[in-house]
Amino acid sequence: MTRRPGPVVAAVLLPPLGTYLAKGPGRDFWITTGLTVLGFLPGIGYALWSVLRDPDARATEPAIA
Repeated sequence: MTRRPGPVVAAVLLPPLGTYLAKGPGRDFWITTGLTVLGFLPGIGYALWSVLRDPDARATEPAIA
């Protein structure tokens, strides 16, 4: 699987932009924006995690029997 370099570079330079390019204006974008306002490094960290994580990897919860 190949990734486009644009959102990754944007996530380092301007974290909300990178998240917006990769995911659109959703929950991840607003979390990244808030973290960037609070501190630039947490914003970068979350943006990179959001852009680079596998969209098919979902947390599975055990079935209730």
